[in-house]
Amino acid sequence: MFLPNSFKQVEVKAILHKEYLNTNDSMEDKPIGFFDSGVGGLSVLKEAIKILPNEDYIYFGDSKNAPYGVKTVGEVKALSFKAVEFLIKHKVKAIVVACNTATSVAIEDLRRNYNNIPIIGIEPALKPAVEMNKEGKIVIMATPMTLSERKFAYLMEKYKFKADIIPLPCAGLVEYIEKGIVQGEELNNFLKDKFADLLYNEISSVVLGCTHYPFIKKELNNVLGEKVEVIDGSLGTAAQLKRLITDNNTRNKREAMGKVEIFNSLEDEQIIRISKKLLEG
Repeated sequence: MFLPNSFKQVEVKAILHKEYLNTNDSMEDKPIGFFDSGVGGLSVLKEAIKILPNEDYIYFGDSKNAPYGVKTVGEVKALSFKAVEFLIKHKVKAIVVACNTATSVAIEDLRRNYNNIPIIGIEPALKPAVEMNKEGKIVIMATPMTLSERKFAYLMEKYKFKADIIPLPCAGLVEYIEKGIVQGEELNNFLKDKFADLLYNEISSVVLGCTHYPFIKKELNNVLGEKVEVIDGSLGTAAQLKRLITDNNTRNKREAMGKVEIFNSLEDEQIIRISKKLLEG
């Protein structure tokens, strides 16, 4: 793993790969790259496949270093650059940072260093929750780092007079999903504990501020009830990806369905099995 003190080394690699990318000729047939701190970004990939079924995809999950949400800013930046390097070696034509924490911490640096490849991030879908204009509190579930970063502070400032917004740090939740635990009594009790200080009948909606969290929607509904809207930003990110590759004229024009290749830093068959189950479920 790249630690913060080797961050400059990663930046040098990025510059070298710019030269390489400029030699690419047929961009349409190249895959789209996705990365996340683990299996969570598969929730975004699922939405992308729905609206861009003819594309090929390379997914890199960094489960060996999950969760990112409790690491330092320097560690998350270094790991994000390493993930992008992996995807560029697979000759991708666009990259989706399918991780809220990595987007918050590293997206600006990534775009500066890889400025000739589209890089799309994700952020908590607070805007649609506010625009629903439902009476009650909007709870944003996210990792501690996502909630502490400048991008989130900007979102809060933008909407603070339009809605009653409550940040809810959920340290420990990613670990359940990384193990493939997305339902059941253990997870139910964990969620009840996280929401213990909130009255369920005062909550209008819950915004999922981590790409892992859409996989526990069913259990979240079991805890909060069906009347609470659960919102995530995966569809918006997939739509932005479609717009970018359309504008760049790099969409795959074949009629056949594309393929998905899944890689994980754990190099363990179990995490690949969990990944396939989540993607197909």
